[in-house]
Amino acid sequence: MEKIDGYTEKLVQLCIKNDQIDKKLYDEYGVKKGLRDENGAGVLTGLTNISSVRAFDTVDGHKVPCDGELLYRGYDVKDLVKGGSGKRFIFEEGAYLLLFGELPNQQELDEFKSVLSGCMDLPTNFTRDVIMKAPSEDIMNTMTRSILTLASYDDKRDVLTLDNVLRQCIQLISTFPMLAVYGYHAYNHYENDDSMYIHRPDKSASIAENFLRLLRPDMGYTELEARVLDIALLLHMEHGGGNNSTFTTRVVTSSGSDTYAAIAAAMSSLKGRKHGGANLMVMNMMDDIKKHVSDYSDEEAIEAYLDKILNKQAFDHKGLIYGMGHAVYSLSDPRERVFKGFVEQLAAEKGKQDDMLLYNNVEKIAPVLIARERKIYKGVSPNVDFYSGFVYDMLGIPRQLYTPLFAIARIAGWSAHRMEELVTTDKIIRPAYKSLVTRKEYTPRESR
Repeated sequence: MEKIDGYTEKLVQLCIKNDQIDKKLYDEYGVKKGLRDENGAGVLTGLTNISSVRAFDTVDGHKVPCDGELLYRGYDVKDLVKGGSGKRFIFEEGAYLLLFGELPNQQELDEFKSVLSGCMDLPTNFTRDVIMKAPSEDIMNTMTRSILTLASYDDKRDVLTLDNVLRQCIQLISTFPMLAVYGYHAYNHYENDDSMYIHRPDKSASIAENFLRLLRPDMGYTELEARVLDIALLLHMEHGGGNNSTFTTRVVTSSGSDTYAAIAAAMSSLKGRKHGGANLMVMNMMDDIKKHVSDYSDEEAIEAYLDKILNKQAFDHKGLIYGMGHAVYSLSDPRERVFKGFVEQLAAEKGKQDDMLLYNNVEKIAPVLIARERKIYKGVSPNVDFYSGFVYDMLGIPRQLYTPLFAIARIAGWSAHRMEELVTTDKIIRPAYKSLVTRKEYTPRESR
């Protein structure tokens, strides 16, 4: 290891020298860096019927920021949440809607839930032979390894007929909570020397209920706990075809690769700090604020410390107030608007009103500070990740499982986009890159 470390250190400078591209060339050749224009809007690369994200209205030919809107197959997520009020869990209903394009009636939903429940099984000894081997604190890597290994147990892994791909997707949706929680328990036992619990899922329970059941030693949870987690899963399950992990799913699908490889690639994208780790950064930031602000009702003290964070004088010195702003939304994130009421209910049940006060004050103060310090053309508002980490913390969910929970939700959207890509087109996605290579004369080895 020492030898390779020394080797790589020496050659990094060569990488920097030969891989650095002048930023001015992006403008010169009209290349959209990160597939975004100068205003942050994504370059149009495809069509989808699965979801719609809206953050602007067009007035007199000009884009005007508006309250955010998120539609699943044309249905507003706010209406989906409202329609699922009471004891009826809605993640499964949302998954049906995304996969098949229509809201299910009760019989169709019951049948779908029965199929999901019937798939809540892993191959014989898979937990022992795969998940418990080489445990890691990085549960996303553990899950990705498990997903790829599941391909070895599938005799039809490479069959791309729609019925077979749909079977594979449904099986992965059903088993994702097990892959995540069992992976965490293996890590917690072998690396932290703690007790290990491997509970079987309750096939009569929802995905959200089963996640809590599998995680907790006593398998217990309250109705509100499961309900709030269910809402969180619904709000995270899909967000348009242009987000990094969903686009990854479509790129790999377009190559003709199998379902396990496509979903594993999406997992590798989601685990990146710029994508799926936002709520964890919010939690770390809020922990830091709590160390420096003792009175959560003192708005002046909160503003002063947020100003330090924004000016790279505190927390991670990146100048970012995490959980504020979004690549797409402007005036508001509809997911945050829907979620906040449930967050407040859970905070009341858990006796976390003081923490809720701090979150409310940061939500009120941060956008004003950011607008004052930064030139933000589209406005700043809290996003759903501002509160999701707080919810997971109140539910006693370890931070190693925050991004895996995102994956447990988003697998439904990935699956829908994989199906749409297979149905719609047989073209491999192959964007163009402008080559800056110039011809060089070859120098024989002995003359270099």
